[in-house]
Amino acid sequence: MRAAILIISTTLASGHGEDRSGPRLTELLRSVGCETLPIEVIADDREAIEERLRELVADDVRFVFTSGGTGLTPDDVTPEATRAVIEREAPGFQTAMLIEGLRHQPLALLTRGVSGVAGRTLIVNLPGTPKAIDQLWGVLAPALPHAASTLTREGGRVVGEAHGA
Repeated sequence: MRAAILIISTTLASGHGEDRSGPRLTELLRSVGCETLPIEVIADDREAIEERLRELVADDVRFVFTSGGTGLTPDDVTPEATRAVIEREAPGFQTAMLIEGLRHQPLALLTRGVSGVAGRTLIVNLPGTPKAIDQLWGVLAPALPHAASTLTREGGRVVGEAHGA
């Protein structure tokens, strides 16, 4: 299962600060058997985010996890970029993350992340901190192997295995 990690942050993209979410997410994804592509940092730019998501879908990456850009500030455009790319929503991921997030932090109500499928790729918007990712991982991880399996199924048979299912 190939997975891509996109860190959405204008600050980090401009060379200021250090990404801690990407390395933590890499570690967690590898723990469930994912092969992770190099972490990418993208500014809070809707067109740039959409373009990169579309490229990863075209490359048949099984999972794309974004981290950051899901809050209420005017430049938090990750959900809008994701919605423009996905063909079908997968709201269970966001619902589970919201419920779990509220167990740890009342401000989880402010997240606007979305999840959905484009082609055979599942895209999931995550918060932008390693602490939040750690708190939410327990509700995501159990579903990923089955999600990967169903994303490659068509009419009861598996397709696309040679492309990194």
